[in-house]
Amino acid sequence: MSISDKMNSKKGILLKNTIMLYILQFSTYLLSFIVVPYETRVLGPEFYGKLGVAMSIMVYFQLIIDFGFILSATEDVSRNREDKDFLRRIFSAVTISKLILTAVSFGILMILCQLIHRWHDDLVFYALFFVATAVNSLIPDYLYRGLEEMTAITVRTVLIKLFFTLMIFMFLKKPEQVWIVPTLNIIGNSAALVGVWLHLKRKYGITFCSVTGKDVAGVTKRSSKFFYSRIATTAYTAANTIIIDLLSAGGSTVGFYTSADKLITTGKSAMSPVADSLYPYMVKNRDFKLIKKVLMIAEPVIILGCLIVFIFAEPLCIWFFGKEYGPVAPILRVMLPILVLILPSYILGFPTLTAMGLSQHANYSVIFGSCIHVINLAVLYFSGHMNGITLAALITVAETLILGYRIVVIWLHRDLLKTSEN
Repeated sequence: MSISDKMNSKKGILLKNTIMLYILQFSTYLLSFIVVPYETRVLGPEFYGKLGVAMSIMVYFQLIIDFGFILSATEDVSRNREDKDFLRRIFSAVTISKLILTAVSFGILMILCQLIHRWHDDLVFYALFFVATAVNSLIPDYLYRGLEEMTAITVRTVLIKLFFTLMIFMFLKKPEQVWIVPTLNIIGNSAALVGVWLHLKRKYGITFCSVTGKDVAGVTKRSSKFFYSRIATTAYTAANTIIIDLLSAGGSTVGFYTSADKLITTGKSAMSPVADSLYPYMVKNRDFKLIKKVLMIAEPVIILGCLIVFIFAEPLCIWFFGKEYGPVAPILRVMLPILVLILPSYILGFPTLTAMGLSQHANYSVIFGSCIHVINLAVLYFSGHMNGITLAALITVAETLILGYRIVVIWLHRDLLKTSEN
């Protein structure tokens, strides 16, 4: 078999898509490695914390506008990739649904900015971030994921991030210019959106077409179960940054937590390409043996890396973020177990459970972990023990519970694995 034939085989396509996603992630790390230390030094803990709060708020609106389509629509595209009419309809219906959700989300943001005094003072700043978020959400990544054509996503994202990085160095010179960050995101995301729409038309013949209200309602209803799972996840991730901001009235505390969370989020992103590329592959091929191989190879490397970071956390934080950021180290150490848990949690979630016909449990596990997290937040608040370290510990607890739930479900239904392997 030639190299070309190997790359066009099922596992060859999986390998190619995984490589593309890792090129994407590597470029993200490289550019973040350059731009984040610059931002933390120029903005300082207070303004970097302000940036982190805005990004955390936008996570919610990103999830509302996406509404789980990255999972539901990816699965639909993967199962119907040869039907161009179907692809046009789902592209059109999902886009209309997202536009409606965008309008609703913007109304919610304006109401919140009127009700919360701290947010009212930053209304224009949050509005700029919202526009950047909405434009990014309209980019139909689900089509490329379902078609298992990750090269376009990789090229587009790398170009956006390269543009963003260069412009940050050119224009961000003092803390008061923090508004430049969302403005540059708007420009980059808008260019990417237009480029993707043109690429879909020219290469795949996928364009907008007429759809009915029933079509829009149908794709939205189907995606709702995925939305509930993803919004539940946010309850124990982005919510913590917002809580610290509201309780501490801003300041350096938010900046320290945001910095630690940034490192953990970056580490989590390093593992998401595996799950992202496995998801459409597992839906079609149900290759459960591959799941075991991936975990056995990757987990020892992850554990070793986390041990090294745990030991040298403080000098690493000072070196990376700046001399003011030593207090980030204790928060980072408490969050590190998340990186050990997250890859098996990702892979045993939608890629494995969907292939087993148990995708609802991927959602239930997140809702379960989120509910426990909310209860733990209440305990911390009323006992007066809420701070950056304890909130970081609660995230670790939630991730542990989610992974445990998924393992138990897979074990109880292990006969489905044996049947698929035979």
